[in-house]
Amino acid sequence: MNLQSVKRRFGIIGNSEALERGLSTAIRVASTDLSVLIQGESGVGKEIFSRIIHDLSKRKHNNFIAINCGAIPAGTINSELFGHEKGAFTGATGERKGYFETVDKGTIFLDEIGEMPLDTQSYLLRILESGEYIKVGSSKVLKTNVRVIAATNVSLQEHIKKGKFREDLYYRLNTVPIFVPALHERKEDIYLLFRKFASDFSEKYRRDSLELDHQARAILEKYSWPGNIRELKNLVEQMSVLSDEQLIDAETLVGFMPNIVNRNLPSIPGSSTDQGFEEREILFKFLFEMKNDLNDLKSLVFELIKSNDLSVPNIEQLKKVNAASSNVMTRMNDYSDSDRGSYYGESPNFEDEGTSSPIIINHGDSHNYDHSEEVDESLSLESMEKDFIKKALKKYKGRRKDAADELGISERTLYRKIKQYEIEE
Repeated sequence: MNLQSVKRRFGIIGNSEALERGLSTAIRVASTDLSVLIQGESGVGKEIFSRIIHDLSKRKHNNFIAINCGAIPAGTINSELFGHEKGAFTGATGERKGYFETVDKGTIFLDEIGEMPLDTQSYLLRILESGEYIKVGSSKVLKTNVRVIAATNVSLQEHIKKGKFREDLYYRLNTVPIFVPALHERKEDIYLLFRKFASDFSEKYRRDSLELDHQARAILEKYSWPGNIRELKNLVEQMSVLSDEQLIDAETLVGFMPNIVNRNLPSIPGSSTDQGFEEREILFKFLFEMKNDLNDLKSLVFELIKSNDLSVPNIEQLKKVNAASSNVMTRMNDYSDSDRGSYYGESPNFEDEGTSSPIIINHGDSHNYDHSEEVDESLSLESMEKDFIKKALKKYKGRRKDAADELGISERTLYRKIKQYEIEE
């Protein structure tokens, strides 16, 4: 069975390379009886990989059972897995078959294998090596033919170092490792998953399917998703039930999940979570516009050199200055609070680059040029934001909706800003 047909059959959404690599491994190993260890964060969908392996194997017509080792108390897990005899312990009023007996010739999926007690690990190792086990309270050796697929969301190597997991069991389980990528490692699949969940919940709750505007989609794709697919699915279901709007914008998205905009960007003092995010977006748009203006200015300088009998002693020096200015803009994009002193109030030291001599030499008469007056430009963030809003309104002739789209904010936020800065439209 090929990869695409497996995706359709099991409802797997995504085209990332890491996801497809894991699926390809699962498809290839399915026809064997090798033990498999599936590794990945909580909520990435490890159980579906175990179902793929079982359903594509020769055991597909026999039983499959998924066991969460972390959900079974240490005192009863041996009885659950291997069974017990009557009177084996207090409360054992009768004989009980364990999962390894009832799922004989089938597949057992042991999730959170790192939580399994050490004594149970030794019994499991014996089953993997010889297929033999003993019920609790019995001395009779029984045999089983069960394929074991294990999964973990923790580092078993670290558990081995701490004495919490048997090293020999780890290597016995890890015959074929499968790594399931976290959602933040497959960002290209986030919007596809959103659409799938939105469609499912639309049908379930008989409502219009949710859609995302451009900015909301960008926020969704930049979030780290610590809860992975489960977290995304819960968010979409919540919005499907509670949202009054079919089109989800950035403001609505932040309202449902305020921590989704925690992206380590520089903050504007006194701003709230959602307002501060919108204002930072305006500021960064302004900085990118400034970068374009600097590029235009550099082009103008080159033209002046060429047309006004000006010369450059060493063109390589000018190239170094150009590279240095580009580096400053790059560092501004990577700005963090800890680096504030590096980016503000300090100028790049071009002398270290061998540019201590003048860059432009003027051979013309000084009286051909008028004296210029240096004017201090306001560096207030509010002034820049106000100016940017004015430009957007002027560009679109007062149409707020178009101006808001250009600024990357909601129309309501733009209206609030116009009132705040007393901007005449």
